[in-house]
Amino acid sequence: MSGESKPWRPKLILASASVRRLELLQQIGLDPDALIPADLDETPNRGELPRVLAARLAAEKAEAAAKIAAQRPELEGAFLVAADTVVAVGRRILPKCEVVDEATQCLRLLSGRIHRVYTGVTLITPKGGRRRRLVESRVRFKRFSTDEIEAYLASGEWRGKAGGYAIQGLAGAFVVKLVGSYTGVVGLPLYETLSLLAGEGFPAHFFWLNRV
Repeated sequence: MSGESKPWRPKLILASASVRRLELLQQIGLDPDALIPADLDETPNRGELPRVLAARLAAEKAEAAAKIAAQRPELEGAFLVAADTVVAVGRRILPKCEVVDEATQCLRLLSGRIHRVYTGVTLITPKGGRRRRLVESRVRFKRFSTDEIEAYLASGEWRGKAGGYAIQGLAGAFVVKLVGSYTGVVGLPLYETLSLLAGEGFPAHFFWLNRV
């Protein structure tokens, strides 16, 4: 290799261990320099609204990851992005399903009706600024047959997913209508995230011009 040095660019941290959020960033040409997941208690506060929970958890994940990043000199001056997604029917917040019974209840509740997906995004800038966005999407599912529910449960795709489904997978076949941000439902609204970064001087298009 030649001795040519790569052009300088600010570093980017994704405060998540989510494969889908990483893939979404990579889809728009952004490869994080570090993944720093935050281990938080995501239990809603008493009476907490779904949209408030999504915004709060995104902010708390960002703050927790920022404390870890501050101990790593190589990440000094980085931009940090965190997100959290909440699925709700009315004021009812659906869990991130870990057992079949939870997923079954969620799918039966979502069958044939409209639900809302809230994704909060928090950006921490190199100068310590905090910027936030909350994206709301409405999703209507078809009415499920018993066979469809059983087949989806057997797939295992529901495990660890808010509301018991992953729209980017098999559950995409359930969607009758979506109003809002598809990528927000997946886990990271790309338009809003890129707007936050660009608004704070992150040269997102630099990455596009230097994709070789």
